[in-house]
Amino acid sequence: MQLKGEKDANASFCIRPLITLDSVYSVSASGTRTSNTLKSGSFFKWLPFKSTQQYNTHHPYGWNDGSMIPAKGYQHQFSGGIYSQWGPLTIQLRPEVVYAQNSDFRTFSTHQTDSVWAAYYNTVLNLVDNPERFGNGRYVKVFPGQSSIRLNYKKLSLGVSTENLWWGPGVRNSLLMSNNAPGFGHLSFNTTSPVNSFIGAFEWQLIAGTLKGSGILPPDTGRTFEGQKLYNPKPGGDRYLNGMVITWQPKWIKGLHLGFSRVFYQYSNNIPHSLNGWLPVFGAMFKGHSLDESSFGRDQLSSVFFRLRLPNEQAEVYVEYGRNDHSQNLDDLAMEPEHARAYIIGGKKLFKNAKGTDIELMMEVTQLQNPSTNTLRDSPTWYIHSLVKHGYTNYGQVVGAGIGPGSNSQTIGLSWFKEKQQYGAFFERVVRNNDFYYALFAGKHNFSSHWVDLSLNGHYSVIRKRWLYNGNLSWIYTYNYEWKYENGNSALQNEGSTNVHNLHASLSISYLF
Repeated sequence: MQLKGEKDANASFCIRPLITLDSVYSVSASGTRTSNTLKSGSFFKWLPFKSTQQYNTHHPYGWNDGSMIPAKGYQHQFSGGIYSQWGPLTIQLRPEVVYAQNSDFRTFSTHQTDSVWAAYYNTVLNLVDNPERFGNGRYVKVFPGQSSIRLNYKKLSLGVSTENLWWGPGVRNSLLMSNNAPGFGHLSFNTTSPVNSFIGAFEWQLIAGTLKGSGILPPDTGRTFEGQKLYNPKPGGDRYLNGMVITWQPKWIKGLHLGFSRVFYQYSNNIPHSLNGWLPVFGAMFKGHSLDESSFGRDQLSSVFFRLRLPNEQAEVYVEYGRNDHSQNLDDLAMEPEHARAYIIGGKKLFKNAKGTDIELMMEVTQLQNPSTNTLRDSPTWYIHSLVKHGYTNYGQVVGAGIGPGSNSQTIGLSWFKEKQQYGAFFERVVRNNDFYYALFAGKHNFSSHWVDLSLNGHYSVIRKRWLYNGNLSWIYTYNYEWKYENGNSALQNEGSTNVHNLHASLSISYLF
């Protein structure tokens, strides 16, 4: 709607959810809003009841599904709730219930050699809480979901929330905040709409929250290599997270939105009792000689981004560029800006055909794999860090880009929009954790065992009266599933095919009050 000139031109859509009155109302089939008035200036509203079902035939696939887990077999998420307002106070209660069949599937092979398992533990399992399978047998959990309590004044809001956050212009992935994992509890001070000034419009969000662990141990914890046990238990306790994002729409360049985001996370029992300890996002941008993050036991992620709308062309382009390790100083930044970097590049273009249907062409590229600077200096894999051994995860799922640590993706697709329906298809290529791949196969001249997913995806959405239907169907062909590298290993050869097929299907049905 914004690309067509039908929505607020100052809104960046780079800080979500949109905390506005329109975002919590639902629109009926007749186009009128419905609510129940309690007294003058106060009301309550039923939020949509939503049922989402998902099925994977061979192994887990899919991301950006919040409290749902990576699982094989059938999975169901149900949510619903109410929204109420008393003057400046708003309360939104929208819990989520998740059930997953969580069937058994082939994970990283126990028949791999001890040296391969040593690489897996040293670069992945000991440094991140991101299980392949969430326990044995069915999975049932209740989350507070998209719930919040807020005090609002004009365009400002202060509150506590467990809602999923999305920062940045990306569509398939976001470097720092996405809806890939369950929402985490956080305090928030944010704008509810762009704040105008003499140099343009600003939006921001400042948060302080808590990340939880999955409670699931890595596989094969008793394995040893050269007499040493590979598994190192992770510290107990939650992790504290402090983050901020700000966008600026310069008044001189309509359609341009510039942004900056930054996140620090560490174990809660290791927070220095100082302003820098609780709000490190306002600290120094460079390490210098006096700042040693290892003494605080914390990790930093940061990014800069822009989104440029081209109103006459009904198009947009966007870029997000992030770092997982801030530079020592300006000289270091000038010489190696690519150190520990990741980026997202994407765009959209609308066309109108003779039948009045809008056609959208989209593309997006995400690169999380480490650059070549890691051959000269330590460069942490995105979302994995030696100081915070649970990594940048909540309940075992990455808070940032859903493709996962060290991975890359390329997406291109077409969608058709007409009145209250949308349908389309896209092709996507995902390379899984190339950082681990190169650590495992360095010097072995094995260039053909990358784990690569190629997928064809179809989607359809429609509103019928008060019902909203969303369906997705994906066929995935996977090369070298789980980086299977036989090299004469007969046990691995007997486990099954190196390349596998998978079918991913999802259907959500929402009732709009």
